[in-house]
Amino acid sequence: MTVHLEVAEGVGTVRLDRPPMNALDIATQDRLSEVAGELTRRADVRAVVIWGGEKVFAAGADIKEMRDMDHAGMIARSRALQDAFTAVARIPKPVVAAVTGYALGGGCELALCADFRVAADNARLGQPEILLGLIPGAGGTQRLARLIGPSRAKDLIFTGRQVKADEALALGLVDRVVPAAEVYEQAHAWAAKLAAGPAIALRAAKEAVDTGLETDIDTGLAIERNWFAGLFATEDREIGMRSFVEDGPGKAKFV
Repeated sequence: MTVHLEVAEGVGTVRLDRPPMNALDIATQDRLSEVAGELTRRADVRAVVIWGGEKVFAAGADIKEMRDMDHAGMIARSRALQDAFTAVARIPKPVVAAVTGYALGGGCELALCADFRVAADNARLGQPEILLGLIPGAGGTQRLARLIGPSRAKDLIFTGRQVKADEALALGLVDRVVPAAEVYEQAHAWAAKLAAGPAIALRAAKEAVDTGLETDIDTGLAIERNWFAGLFATEDREIGMRSFVEDGPGKAKFV
């Protein structure tokens, strides 16, 4: 199996395991979709880490597999490819990508599906599809532009160039750069901290931000307003407000 799931203390770790470069073939894409569905359903998972291991996150799609596909074959496959990555992006819990080594093509697109990205100081990210006569096909043209802006996204997509960790941080492509040996530890610690938060409110915040970015501001405000009012029906809201009044901010223990 090329994608493993381990759950401990509220954090689900999705581990890519297809040596040597974690190439994202069709079987791996389908497995990612299955795991994303499981993570969405499991109440014992409150936050997620996506990790490729100590050496590489994912160097891209399986080019040998793709080379044998014709136009009709890719028409049939491309929707399933995008749906697999969208399933990861729509996990209704905080998701942190732990990026070591290469995160190129589909690997970069998978990292874009996370809410936050912790990168090793040796990481290299990019969308090199143009060098194959292609464009990103697993959400890269859309998620990258929304994350770092259209002109910066076009620079990476048009040139196919790779960026090192420091430039990725400056672009906003990653959120934190740490020594390679600390990537998973720090990503997991970030996820664990979020896992201790109010699960329904975190889900609401993620959906309000992500869905709001896809629509106009008035619709986005309506989404926010409905979630905001709805959270007043949750036990966590009662716990949070009572704790604030009695003990001060940041001390609530949510259920």
